[in-house]
Formats: sequence, C-alpha cells, structure tokens
Amino acid sequence: MLVLSLVPLLLLCESSCRAADVPEDVTAEFSVRLYHQLQMVGGEDNIIFSPLSVALALGMVELGARGSSLQEIRQAVGYSHFREDEEFSMLRNVTQALSVDEAQYIIRLANSLFLQTGVHFSSEFLRLMKQYFHADAETVDFSESAAVAQHINTWVQNHTESKIYDLVSADDFSSVTRITLVNAVYFRGSWKNQFRPENTRTFSFSKDDGSEVQTLMMYQQGDFYYGEFSDGSAEAGGVYQVLEMPYEGEDLSMMIVLPRQEVPLATLEPIIRPQLLDEWANNVKKQKVEVYLPRFKVEQKIDLKDTLQQLGIKNIFTKDADLSAMTAERADGSDLFIGKAVQKSYLEVTEEGAEGAAGSGMIALTRTLVLYPQVMADHPFFFVIRNRRTGSLLFMGRVMNPEVVDPFDQDLDSADTQV
Repeated sequence: MLVLSLVPLLLLCESSCRAADVPEDVTAEFSVRLYHQLQMVGGEDNIIFSPLSVALALGMVELGARGSSLQEIRQAVGYSHFREDEEFSMLRNVTQALSVDEAQYIIRLANSLFLQTGVHFSSEFLRLMKQYFHADAETVDFSESAAVAQHINTWVQNHTESKIYDLVSADDFSSVTRITLVNAVYFRGSWKNQFRPENTRTFSFSKDDGSEVQTLMMYQQGDFYYGEFSDGSAEAGGVYQVLEMPYEGEDLSMMIVLPRQEVPLATLEPIIRPQLLDEWANNVKKQKVEVYLPRFKVEQKIDLKDTLQQLGIKNIFTKDADLSAMTAERADGSDLFIGKAVQKSYLEVTEEGAEGAAGSGMIALTRTLVLYPQVMADHPFFFVIRNRRTGSLLFMGRVMNPEVVDPFDQDLDSADTQV
C-alpha cells in the first residue's frame, strides 16, 4: 500500500509590494463535506484526497491570518469551539503521533515555505511555523518561474519517493507571488493479513454506467473487522457492507464501504457523514471473511481553491484577505492573498499493501459455496484510511474505475489507471 498527497498554497501580492495526548479528530465534519463537494463535480471518476493534508495546509495559512480571513477558516474546519490557537497544538500532536517511523508502516509529513527574496516575513510567524508544523523556509525569486517550479517539484519528488511529480508549473508563479506553502504526506504500509499473489486473477468489474472492465482481483480468506449496515430506508439501497482491513501494527486501517452489486455507489454516498464513520468503526466485529478486492492505483489533482470556496473559505483567495500576521510590518501583508491551492494524491493497493508484484494467472475467479461473509468488491466502493486510535482521516476516496488489464496481455504489471 502506497499513498501520497501533496498540497501547495501559493500566496500572491496585489502589487509588488503553533506532545500531549493525541486528541480525537475534530475535522471529520469538514473532511466529509469536502468529499461530498468533490463527489458533486467528480462524475464517474475515482476520488482520492487527504483530509489531513488539507487541514495542515489550512493550518499554516491560518497561522498568518487575521480578522475575517481567520474566522472563515476556523468556522469551516471546525475550530470555533477551540480556544484561540488551540488548534495548532492539536495539529502538531496529531502529526507527531503519525510521524513515528515504525517497522510496520511509514508516514512522512513534510512542510516547506518558499519565500520571495527581499520580502520581510515576520520572525514570529516563521518561528511558529517551525514550532507547530516543522516547516522549513527558504527564499526563491518567483520571477524566475521556471527555475522555481523545477526547484519545488524536486522537493516534492524527494519527499514522496518520486511518486508525485510536476505538481506546479512555471505558469503558477509570477512577479507578484510572495510565498508558496507546500505540504506532502507519504504513507506506505503493509497489510496485517497480506494477499497471496498467486491467488490474484483477472475478474470482471461492473461500473455504475453498466459497462464492465477486466481487472486484477486479489483474494484471501482471513480475520477482518466486518459488519452489515442499513439506514432503515431505501436511501442507501438497503443493506451495505463495511470491511476494515488493518495494516501491520493495527493502528492504521483501510475501511471499505460496499453497496449491493445492483446499487450504484451514488445511492450510498449521500448518507456518508462523520457520525456514520464512527458507527461503522465501533460496530464492525472481527470474524472470518472472504475478501475479493481489486488491485488498484488512483491518482488525482484537485483544485482546492474552488472546492474550499464552496465550503465557505473565500476571503483568503481575494484581495480582501488579511494575512498580515505573516509579515514583519502589518502594512506589508495588506495585499497578500492565496492565488492557487491544489492537492495531488496517489494511492496504490497491492497484495502486500506496499508496492509489490502480482501473480500473472489468467484463470477467472468464480463465486463458490459461501461459508463465511463474502466481500466481493467487483463494483464501485468508498474507502477511508484512518488512525484507529484517534479517528484521524489520512485519506478518503472512492474507486469507480479500477486498474484495467487486457486478459490476453501476459505483462499484467504494466496495467495502469488514470483518474
């Protein structure tokens, strides 16, 4: 299993001019709202994004915001009930708990600020960025846009083992760009119960538009957390399945939510809400389950500027933004605003959980006598990767289009999926 996410925030100038106990996730409501917004515009595409990465990027901006710019972020993300600046300590504690390089999995959270040469940023802002987000800072000349884009993209590749590249381009920068904040999240984990590559076979995946594609389907019978749920109405298409598959160490897991085969995922998606995520996590029971899961790879670049504006964070993207806490003199920050915000995420699911080779067997799987609950993910499904102790949402998304293979192609490893 390999997952990555990247968020850069580009701040422009109109003219040339914060380890305690890990708290429970307080941004779940915002994360689900973000998913629904992406779903509304996503059509029949896959979705992959990192709620944690968005929260960290917004936290870095919030540290330099004041007035209505500050209040919009706090209101939208869910910090209104916190004491002033308390959210920064929460974000720091969550990231510290996740950043431990354990033998079972690897999570890297990397933050960096690229500042315009000659612009004087507040030493207090830079100190707090270092304190709460461990963000390094360096100066660049944004007027040299091609060189800056190459430099930032190299930084991104170095922090994501070259899985995310070309995040920004020369067109993203100009002489009015003053600061770029970049947040990278890299995750690699192995399943606690790994799939055997020799059990992977080609299988038909039924898409919600009625078409079918051939994909590589992994299989195993093992002990997993499983439950069947219903919202008590026809809204979600009746009973649906929830499967939670832990990674080594069991702190992290992937939760898969699967409607009945004849029910489109779009019928289930409207009921997804933070309370339901908690209900699923608290009510799945460990038992023997037969699991059929496609081997898949999804990658997506999201325009966060449009998405966040739809969720109520508007001021920081306009010339009315107040980001004056970033600069040494308040007047210097009066014309700063966010010019661009994008996130790029990458997720790969294989038999081992980390990057690994699959078997090349071409014998189609068939349904057999069911002795245990069976999760047959041969149609679209929703997923989250979460911290089971804190509820923090590292990644969230859906698979509408799995990794497609030619059943007559012997080189199955060359198959790939684009979002």
